[in-house]
Amino acid sequence: MDLQKLKSAEANHVKALVVLLALAAGASLQTAPQVAPPTRSTIPARPTGFLYDDIYLKHLSGNSGHPERPERLTAIWNGLEKAGLINDMVRLAPRRATDNELALVHERSYIQLVRRELANVRGYEELSTGDTLVSADSLDAALSASGGVLNAVDAVMTGKVKNAFCAVRPPGHHAGPTRGMGFCIFNNVAIAARYAQKTYGVQRVLIVDQDYHHGNGTQDIFYEDGSVFYFSTHHYGAYPGTGAASETGRGKGAGRILNLPLPPGAGDQQILQAFQTKLVPAARAFKPDFILISAGFDAMRNDSLGVFDVTPQGFAAIARVVVNLANELCQGRVVSVLEGGYRLDGLADSVAAHVRVLQGR
Repeated sequence: MDLQKLKSAEANHVKALVVLLALAAGASLQTAPQVAPPTRSTIPARPTGFLYDDIYLKHLSGNSGHPERPERLTAIWNGLEKAGLINDMVRLAPRRATDNELALVHERSYIQLVRRELANVRGYEELSTGDTLVSADSLDAALSASGGVLNAVDAVMTGKVKNAFCAVRPPGHHAGPTRGMGFCIFNNVAIAARYAQKTYGVQRVLIVDQDYHHGNGTQDIFYEDGSVFYFSTHHYGAYPGTGAASETGRGKGAGRILNLPLPPGAGDQQILQAFQTKLVPAARAFKPDFILISAGFDAMRNDSLGVFDVTPQGFAAIARVVVNLANELCQGRVVSVLEGGYRLDGLADSVAAHVRVLQGR
């Protein structure tokens, strides 16, 4: 075979290979199974975070006789374990909030007062600004409560968890810029709202307060703000005597406070109706980027400090309203922070119902 014929044969061979490869590729494309795009059922769900630590048990430890006692948290832990929920949650670690973080909502003079008065507590003493009992480890617990909630915000904002429940003590929603009161030292939820705005550029935060008692501290902090919307269901005739429907905000905060006082004996139907008919349209108009829940459970039936009649099923129903709003408006971002709730068996069942909804069950 001469050189010209050899080149021609090689060219034809290459063309044949190209055709065969093309046909093979075409056949494989036509016969390969079609993979459907991911759906909600096929995308792995991110877990719910859970903040809990023994440091929170050291506030008012011992036989103080106080309703806001360490056994509240052990009851919550045992209830979540009994319900089979703990193993599916991601444990979040606490840390101490810094003075600069506390100063996002509290006056530095108040922070210094707390540090001074709680430095050498022996036995049980009362904070000078109000009816808040403290003990030797209360400062460490309070700092760790506020800082731990900030860790929960971090975990949600960075995608480590989809949402979080924070079983912390002492509670916070009665603490205002210049005083602690009503069992509260630092306002955990308010600090978290400002922290989310400062650290992650979150513009609008919705705070949903379901406690039997009005969160006067939270309202005071954001009353003239406008970037934080505060919604509260509570008994207006109870401590601390604030939370009238006429209290709606001032200046930039006008219309950003929505108080829904409920009558004694209010139960599942009344509180759910308040969430569905008042919170839902207000939240959709506000369009939050992040939601915080002041998760008080003293609206429960037969609570020692309340006269509402909400059952675990009722707490689950209102949690579902909030979670649905978060999914609709802010990528599911919710951090729920324990406030009140004092009947231990009811607290355990109510928190389990609340967490079950956070988990998407």
